[in-house]
Amino acid sequence: MGSAGTAEFLDVVAVTPLTLIIVKLTARCNLDCPYCYEFNLADTSWKDSPKKMSNEVFDALLLRVRNHAERFGQRRVHFSFHGGEPTLVGARRFEELCVRARRTLDDMDVRLSLQTNGVLIDKGWAELLKRNNINVGVSLDGPRAIHDAVRFDHRGRGSHERVLRGIEALQDAGVGFGILTVIPLGADPLEVHRHILDLGCTSLSYLYPDLTHDTIGDVHTLHGPTPCADFLIPIFDDWWYNSTLDIRIRNFWDMARSIMGGASHVDALGNQPLRYVVVSCGGDVEGLDVLKACGDGLVKTGMNVLRDEFIDLPARSPLHAKMVFDSLPLAKQCESCNERDTCGGGYHPHRYSKENGFNNASVWCGDLLRLFTHIRARLEVDHAETKRRRTALEGEIEMVALQ
Repeated sequence: MGSAGTAEFLDVVAVTPLTLIIVKLTARCNLDCPYCYEFNLADTSWKDSPKKMSNEVFDALLLRVRNHAERFGQRRVHFSFHGGEPTLVGARRFEELCVRARRTLDDMDVRLSLQTNGVLIDKGWAELLKRNNINVGVSLDGPRAIHDAVRFDHRGRGSHERVLRGIEALQDAGVGFGILTVIPLGADPLEVHRHILDLGCTSLSYLYPDLTHDTIGDVHTLHGPTPCADFLIPIFDDWWYNSTLDIRIRNFWDMARSIMGGASHVDALGNQPLRYVVVSCGGDVEGLDVLKACGDGLVKTGMNVLRDEFIDLPARSPLHAKMVFDSLPLAKQCESCNERDTCGGGYHPHRYSKENGFNNASVWCGDLLRLFTHIRARLEVDHAETKRRRTALEGEIEMVALQ
């Protein structure tokens, strides 16, 4: 799309290996969550997409991955199966695709994961996932009343009970899983957190709602100036004082890693190269898929695995190439911020406005600053210490590169 190739991003971008391919197996879902960036926000491209990925597209994807890996001497790749809801392809079809990927790329370490709403997971699915060594992420937004208010099917029926059955099936089969929770603004944070812990989950992520400067509306009027920090800080303190390092809350681990001088491992912080692309059911090569919350077609690159190689991305879509292989320029107000190198301006979609594009601070800027300040105080690491650690680490990396 023309909007994804604006002149401000026309500088040279060096293509590097892609460590992750997000594969959209379906362009439909059995739930109808109002906050879903895929179907219910700004983008409508799913309406013109095939409902499920064909063998032709999947085989072309594997060919492009092989070509890209051979160019860079890459020996490992991670496929993350998304949708829509990827389990809608059916268990047999899903296993066929897993086997096909590993057989076609038999000289590579192929890692597979599944992001699911959990509704269709049963004993058969769980055994399949165990058999194929699939990492699983399940979406769950808290106890029944909170979850069912936003995660319901197309008939308005809540999904909480069905998700819990799916989690139980995963546990019975010995399948490890993580839980992703979209922060329910205004909800009791410890009620949500303890419900998730009670399910036996030891890996969880709390996601900021995918709002932009055009859509955040009256959120702050309704929930105060920092509603995400209001939710996350009590959870952090409960984890800090009452839990153990066996519980991995990705938000906190990644913020702490950045404060201690390390690099972010998630795409929502640090303004690091994404190093992944998304491939739609029809084979379209897309950038960061959450940009569907920002504008119709903004996620498109004009490329398709049926005809294009990943190395062509800078020439075809400079904006997405900057995100995937480099980093976006920071907004002016972020340049002078003490957390510019740790926060990195926040998640790209949350920076967006129709007027300024991505040249804004995150709509959750206040929340991020408050949370960084809180975690810094617990770690007893000030900004000068972060800078010292970061400089030392960069020096070590440079020395290794020279050896």
